[in-house]
Amino acid sequence: MATTQANLAAGQPHSAGGFLGHPKGLAFLAFTEAWERFSYYGMTALLVLYMVNQLLLPGHIEHVAGFAGFRHAIESVFGPLSTQALASQIFGLYAGFVYFTPVLGGWVADRWIGQRNAVVLGALGMSGGHIAMAFDQSFLLALLLLVVGSGLLKGNISAQVGGLYPAADEARRTRGFAIFSTAINFGAVAGPLLCGFLAQRYGWHVGFGTAAIFMLCGLATYLSGYRHLPAKVERKILAAVPMTRTDWKILGALAAVMAITVFQSIGYYQLGNVLPVWLQEHGNMNAGGFSIPIPWYQSIDPLFSILFVPVLFALWSWQQRHGGEPSELGKIGQGAWICAAANLVLVAAIAAAGPHKVLWVWPFLYCALQGVAFLYYWPTLLALVSRAAPPKINATMMGIAFLTLFVGNNLIGWIGTFYEQMTPLAFWLLHAGIAATGGILVLLFGPALKRALEPRETQGLRPAAMTQEVER
Repeated sequence: MATTQANLAAGQPHSAGGFLGHPKGLAFLAFTEAWERFSYYGMTALLVLYMVNQLLLPGHIEHVAGFAGFRHAIESVFGPLSTQALASQIFGLYAGFVYFTPVLGGWVADRWIGQRNAVVLGALGMSGGHIAMAFDQSFLLALLLLVVGSGLLKGNISAQVGGLYPAADEARRTRGFAIFSTAINFGAVAGPLLCGFLAQRYGWHVGFGTAAIFMLCGLATYLSGYRHLPAKVERKILAAVPMTRTDWKILGALAAVMAITVFQSIGYYQLGNVLPVWLQEHGNMNAGGFSIPIPWYQSIDPLFSILFVPVLFALWSWQQRHGGEPSELGKIGQGAWICAAANLVLVAAIAAAGPHKVLWVWPFLYCALQGVAFLYYWPTLLALVSRAAPPKINATMMGIAFLTLFVGNNLIGWIGTFYEQMTPLAFWLLHAGIAATGGILVLLFGPALKRALEPRETQGLRPAAMTQEVER
């Protein structure tokens, strides 16, 4: 028993073959994350529609605790906001800070409480947030609990996956993260489907309550496997080697690439903010007599991200054999162009529909293309940063890469406040242009950035996109 506890404390697996040839702890972590992502994406798919159709309307907004002061603070920065614009700004702040707080959550776990305790506290916070979301009065408290809870849970549960394996067992660790990522994607697809259906059929708070139940299931799953999980994963501490001139050059090039990907992020993440509002006003959701729940569209993007992984792997392998596989920067640029094309699908559909509503199939295609665009640019960025960043600050640069999503989501919230001041065609054309800007910047600066980021054989680093949590 003492040996088992020592192994867990050191991040070693309790059992080498307890779950599909992996440590038992992987099963508990994967299912916990599936429940958590189910609840998170289910709730997020409802959030904007809930605000514009109920919460921010007279008769409800007066009952939200602390909202008058909160609205005053936002409007003191952005000016007076309509219901839709206010909902967009709130969504952008919420979605942005979900990607910011894991930096703080990882720091708290590393310095004080350990990853296992951090995940439990995070799951408790998120469970409380989902429960609070079921009541108008506690809306702001709900968002706060979800942001803080997500910060404690997200990065730390991923670190625990890596901590299940000995340092030398890279092959099994990589496959373990692939299983873990499958759980993420399953939750991202299933959450909006069930919560969206229940919200449309029985009301918003039933949808939110369902998300709360599944988060509590995630907490119960994690606690049931508590003894199989490492209490604290020791981060790799590198010797204090000064940064060289080449390191600084690489750092600057990576910062430039990250800045470029913000343009794709803006063109991509608007599907969770303004798209539901646009669908409600201008989409024909009737498919053979069945009214498609608008939140279901949030499942299409992750579904196609799953379906197209083997397709793109086969394509890139074929291109490699024929000497034409795009570089990392090339893939990021192609992702920007696909994202722009997705937005142009909506532009063309709106133009063709004229005064009529746009048939449901065109926004479906938009979301599907966005799922493919995501695969081109985001995992590739993580692989590039993991490979090229100097070892001394490699983990820090991975954290900064996720902060680009903090920037992108805050920007989509701000840009979304202009939706009512534009025509739908102009709004989606703007986003096509923003995404295309990322592609143009890769064409202009890609060759120079590629030279600065050429693989350095002496580092012994390998791309690690498949060992990172690929988060939307």
